[in-house]
Amino acid sequence: MADAKKKKYSFWTFADHFEGDKVVWIIVLLLVLFSIVCMFSSSSRLLRDGMTRLDLVRNQFFVVLAGLGVIIVLYNIKNIKFFRWCSQWGFLLSLVLLGLLDAHVNLPFLKALNINNAYRILSIGGFQVHVFEVVKVSMVLYLAWAMDALKRGQLRGPEREIWKKIIYLYAPFLIIFVMIIPGSNSSALIIGLLMFVMILLGGGNLRDMTFLALAAVLILGLCFGLYSATKHSDHPWFSRIGTGIARVFEEDHWEQQVIDNPRGSLAYQEAIDAIRQPYSAKIAVKQGGLLGKGPGQSTQRYVVPDMSEDFMYSFIIEEYGLLGGIFVIFLYVSLLARGSIIARNCGTDHYAKLTVAGLCLLITGQAFLHMFVNADIGPMTGQTLPLISHGNSAFLCFSIAFGIILSFSRIATRRIDKETRMAAPLVEMHESAVEDRLEELEAFESGQLNPENTDENNEL
Repeated sequence: MADAKKKKYSFWTFADHFEGDKVVWIIVLLLVLFSIVCMFSSSSRLLRDGMTRLDLVRNQFFVVLAGLGVIIVLYNIKNIKFFRWCSQWGFLLSLVLLGLLDAHVNLPFLKALNINNAYRILSIGGFQVHVFEVVKVSMVLYLAWAMDALKRGQLRGPEREIWKKIIYLYAPFLIIFVMIIPGSNSSALIIGLLMFVMILLGGGNLRDMTFLALAAVLILGLCFGLYSATKHSDHPWFSRIGTGIARVFEEDHWEQQVIDNPRGSLAYQEAIDAIRQPYSAKIAVKQGGLLGKGPGQSTQRYVVPDMSEDFMYSFIIEEYGLLGGIFVIFLYVSLLARGSIIARNCGTDHYAKLTVAGLCLLITGQAFLHMFVNADIGPMTGQTLPLISHGNSAFLCFSIAFGIILSFSRIATRRIDKETRMAAPLVEMHESAVEDRLEELEAFESGQLNPENTDENNEL
């Protein structure tokens, strides 16, 4: 008995005691390994103050350990009520962070940082927080809670359901959407679409969703009008609208400016700088071929300053080839597939289903958007590759998402195991039938059974 118990809890069987989805665990581990390897040979822009690439790998290793620690802590929280309680504050957290960002707060311990003519990052005690990444996860959790609470009849306020929807769903959707636009058009559209899908999955009716979509379009129209009216002033409103329009419609025609202006001129250099990143990313994809150049052999990392963030997928293909790129796609597709299985098997818990579905859509959706931009399908968006691209706060935010998915997968795992045990085999064969077959086989091999007689008996 003691030996059996010892074997049951041995080192080699510890994985059997994980209640979460093991496929998701494998996906997480493979993604973080890709992250560490890619950081070693990615953009030299990350090297500063005498750092070496080993220092870069060590820093990324600590970030990965912190992310895995977050995942393990959340995975071990077995009380779903805790997540439900935390989720109800997601909108308030997003509102506060975006308010500080839009107010361009500038305090000794809290500052909004202007990077590339846009405010997206808050520096809190020296630690940089990418606000939009926090908002993505927070709003998925909040909307899952709100839709579940609405279905349960637990929302406070007016008796009519439509007013509760406006207060708890539609108003937060529009407020967050408007507050993101000054910092990033692409993030506003991505987060807005994600919230829209969350409400739709939660049971939003077609009429309400149509009005909500029209309201979002109207807000974009108003923002464009304010930009058009103030674009020639010193401080134009919603200046990112102009950046987005230029990227979509290519109003500046940088390629033509490179051709028309003499080499070495200021106009020529500005045009080269404008097209350097997307063109070099396409060159990286082209040069990668089927098998790639090999780890550490990238040449475009010296040309693209944001290779470790916005163009990580191009870098992966350059060094690991088309096969490496397909493998990364396979990981994210597998996550989406497992997420659908987990959500489907969460029983009657509406909150768990919506949370898992929303977080899986967030991770895979951003991953494929990043890949589309790297393949020159659509304008630049600045979206990172989840759990692979460089970025401490983004890595931790996606670690929270994976930790919650794994925690909720326990519910699904129990149901899947139960269904597996109850499922009937494809071919039923009783023990007596198996013994008869074995006896026939032994008789045939010993020459006691004539195969011709057996065929005749079978025909009869």
